Amino acid sequence: MTSTHFDRFLAEAVTRDRETDGGLSGDELYGLYTSWCLINSLTPEPPQRFWDVLGEKGIAPGNNGLAMTGPAATDYIVASAPDLV
Repeated sequence: MTSTHFDRFLAEAVTRDRETDGGLSGDELYGLYTSWCLINSLTPEPPQRFWDVLGEKGIAPGNNGLAMTGPAATDYIVASAPDLV
């Protein structure tokens, strides 16, 4: 994943939320990333590469203050709860 690719994911799919309890879990972050890739016709990087890049950016699962936003958030939520459709 190039820096531009990853920076674009962060800009389009996550936001800092001061009211969230802890932030997104590891499963939520990677799931959101795969949804973002699907929407943008990109092949997701393997989880280890994703976590390496997140770590370089100082982002860890859980206590990160991140919340989902944008079309990837909608896709992830609908895919995670198919009974809502």
